[in-house]
Amino acid sequence: MKISEHFPAYTEFSPLVPVKCITPRTESCLHRFFDTSPVSPSGRYVALLQMPQEHRLPEPGEAANIVLVDLHTAEERVVSQTCGWEPQLGANINWGADDHSLFYNDVNTATWEPLCVRLNPHTGEKRLMPGSIYRISPDGRTIISACPKRMRRTQLGYGIIVPDEQIPRNYGFRDDDGLYALDTETGERKLLVSIKDVFDRAEPSIDKVLYKHGECYGFHCKFNPQGDRILFTMRWFHTEQEQPWNMITQGLKYWVVTMKADGSDIRVAVGPEQWDKGGHHINWYPDGERLSMNLCLDGDKQLYLVQVNKDGTNIGKIIDSIPGSGHPTVHPNGRHIVTDSYEHEKVAFGDGTVPLRLIDLQKGTEATIVRIPIGNPGTKVSGVLRVDPHPAWAPDNKHLVFNGYVDGTRRVFIADLSGLI
Repeated sequence: MKISEHFPAYTEFSPLVPVKCITPRTESCLHRFFDTSPVSPSGRYVALLQMPQEHRLPEPGEAANIVLVDLHTAEERVVSQTCGWEPQLGANINWGADDHSLFYNDVNTATWEPLCVRLNPHTGEKRLMPGSIYRISPDGRTIISACPKRMRRTQLGYGIIVPDEQIPRNYGFRDDDGLYALDTETGERKLLVSIKDVFDRAEPSIDKVLYKHGECYGFHCKFNPQGDRILFTMRWFHTEQEQPWNMITQGLKYWVVTMKADGSDIRVAVGPEQWDKGGHHINWYPDGERLSMNLCLDGDKQLYLVQVNKDGTNIGKIIDSIPGSGHPTVHPNGRHIVTDSYEHEKVAFGDGTVPLRLIDLQKGTEATIVRIPIGNPGTKVSGVLRVDPHPAWAPDNKHLVFNGYVDGTRRVFIADLSGLI
């Protein structure tokens, strides 16, 4: 992958690998998440979101910029705007099958309905489709998403902002909300699996009596690398509040289910009885048969790097001697894991900086490859404004893109791990 020498090097805390800041002139930028590459399929371009401000939560109709960075020339260019974003995952920008297809969320501010935009960032040509995007399939043909309007019911920062009165509530086992699929060629959108479908069809079966008096909402969803299976997370709570928001602070019940790409064969991979012990950030293993995540297994409140089969069997630690943290991804070589850290986790440095950790499963070792500042004043207003590095592999699986808070603003960086991987 060619990276311009015009990008300034990041050298604070003596990184173990070469690191460049790829947004030196454009402030308030972030890339999406640890499970998506912000780098285009060819390896030339990076797609980012530029927040209009960093000191408060966004308001309905507030526009952010879609920014394209050319890694060959170091050019940073605004290619579009969107009202469909939040501070953690931006507009859920995903590349399609080539460098001419960029997908992201927007909102029709006349109706407050979400839109999925397909943009050619080089010509400006757009296609608007109903629904929304969270993740796209490896072949670029199918987009999946839970309802982005409803996401704020369980956690702020991951969907889109619309007026509060425009957001439905999911009482009981809804058959009109769940996991949606959008065909990028035809623009056709359908409800692939409803929340009721999951409660009715999942194996092992879920005790519906326990959860009939609450509300359940979809959240994360991801294709496996092979594109033949999907993971979908659901969150449940019971409350008497008139307008519940950000219920993650009050204790949720979580399910991670997997299913075939057509919505059949629904399996519970991790349920509340396990997740209640503590855990976060599930992802697919490269083999598409297992999942990885941070999870407490032993009732000792210790977070481990854990794997589990797609059907919930064979759950166990990936490695005993190294704690979990942040947003872990198993490298396609099966030997390495990369993850970051939250500011409050034990592996953080306690001064507003956190490590990017490279774990070698064969040797049983770890190294801090980069130490990056993430502390920002916005968290005094809301924790939703935190800066998570979200380390994500580029298509070559040798470069890592991540967020940081440097020189008073959010910036995006790229690290070259070719000497270590």
